[in-house]
Amino acid sequence: MRWRGRTCLMLALATATIAGGTGIGRAQLGGGLPRLPSPADALSSLGLPRAQGLLQPVDDAVRATASRLEALRREAFAQLVRQHPDAITLDPQGFPARAGEVVVDAPSDTLIAAAKLAGYAVIERDDVLRVGFVRLRVPSGLPLKKALDQLRKLGGEVSADQLYLASGGGRPVASMAVTGQAAASDTMVGVIDGGVEGAAMTRGFASGAPRPNDHGTAVASLIAGGHGIRGALPGARIASADVYGDDPAGGNATAIARALGWLVGARVPVVTISLVGPSNPVLARVVAAARARGTIIVAAVGNNGPASPPAYPASYPGVVAVSGVDRRNRPLIEAGRADHLDYVAPAADMLAAGVGGRRFAVRGTSFAAPLVAGRIAAIYPQPDPDKIRSALARIDEEARKANLRGAEKFIGRGMVCGACRTISE
Repeated sequence: MRWRGRTCLMLALATATIAGGTGIGRAQLGGGLPRLPSPADALSSLGLPRAQGLLQPVDDAVRATASRLEALRREAFAQLVRQHPDAITLDPQGFPARAGEVVVDAPSDTLIAAAKLAGYAVIERDDVLRVGFVRLRVPSGLPLKKALDQLRKLGGEVSADQLYLASGGGRPVASMAVTGQAAASDTMVGVIDGGVEGAAMTRGFASGAPRPNDHGTAVASLIAGGHGIRGALPGARIASADVYGDDPAGGNATAIARALGWLVGARVPVVTISLVGPSNPVLARVVAAARARGTIIVAAVGNNGPASPPAYPASYPGVVAVSGVDRRNRPLIEAGRADHLDYVAPAADMLAAGVGGRRFAVRGTSFAAPLVAGRIAAIYPQPDPDKIRSALARIDEEARKANLRGAEKFIGRGMVCGACRTISE
């Protein structure tokens, strides 16, 4: 399977599982990351009981599961660094980030001058939606943690440029008869991911981008339909922001921030992001600025398990956080968490279309988020801050009518687009 670039990096832990429970590693994608057990495998191997699709609170098993998932996550991160030591490092919290770089939020000229005197070099100074930041090259041989500490002493709001990882994977299925799907909308929906084949509008935010890949194209297919896939908003036009290209350190916070700025400038009303990572101050401010301008951001909670750290951007205030359910409406056993959960949508036992119209059986919260984004865009075709609340109230009504029962931490306010699943055979 050809999930090009680093869009699917981690798909072992990591950030993805496929139907059938097998973790996908970059070795299958030409990237060389060995296969690791998936979160679903780790959880099911512990024999956790389920009732009505929800995990029961078995304290010892939950603790063991959390430990196992954390070990998988850390090992996958470490392998990334071993693969790309010149491009990727770990930040002080253990998340992958661009090597040899730091990002300063709202930098002053005085701070930049002091940083230059200390041996830092300006890579880029930018302003996205009136959020200013600068990327600095760290002096050779200086560890990232020491660089962050040094710049903070100079008065900077500084962070690593962390990487955000795709939250779903898939396996190819045999060719099947393709049925047409009539166009029903020309609303533009934004996809920040790998590149999308056939997008109405596309721009790259990484070296080698834009470059269509299967993950981004599959996400888009669940919005617009086509190739026999039932979309949440058939015929929608896709604005594709490729933050990966062929850059081993693609999908970083500043690339996502710039991508979001482009989509807001193009007046795209709804943007979906099926990527997860840690909180980042620059990205947080850009997300808030986008929301203030009327753009609704929908994000997946990831697949790192219910004991994982909160996922971002899903955890930022105002972002619509989405988790997933399987064919029997059971929350995915590997679904991650956010500081809040708004909705669930189909995320397993289903098909999506990749590059060239090839169809895949997919699994992961990556594929729930675009279904919710499509439903929101159907009733919110233009960005308008004054209409966000009423649009989401209509989605709340749809979610309540689904009559999906369970704890709020697993299903949020209910199911959206429950009939949107294209059943996998």
